Amino acid sequence: MNNISGQLITGHCSCGVVHYSIEGDLKDARSCHCSMCRRIFSAQASACAEVDAEKFTWVSGRDNLQDYVGEKGYGIQFCKTCGSTMSIIYKDVIHSITLGGVNGDQGVEISRHIFVGSKASWEKMPEGVTQYDEYPPE
Repeated sequence: MNNISGQLITGHCSCGVVHYSIEGDLKDARSCHCSMCRRIFSAQASACAEVDAEKFTWVSGRDNLQDYVGEKGYGIQFCKTCGSTMSIIYKDVIHSITLGGVNGDQGVEISRHIFVGSKASWEKMPEGVTQYDEYPPE
């Protein structure tokens, strides 16, 4: 996994209303294949990286975000205008950002695929990728 250190990372939604910045690292880039992520992202999986909440700032458009929180306290934030999924929150605190909204090439690599045990039947995993049926062991 690559961590990008010591730089200002920016990102925005598809329509450009919501912008954010991060002072520091993108950590633990991963792709989740659980049924919830497949539905939320309307894709075979999510692609996210963890961030330090203290180093994350909504630069503009914070009032244009909609939160959707599931029963276990995890949720997403998406742009009310264009629907771009921007971040993952846990107990109302930013936990991760979606990699599709990050500006530029940050050198991020997906280090692991999680919840592959519940992936869609039509998805074929590439050979050689690190994958776990559920959460990886700690």
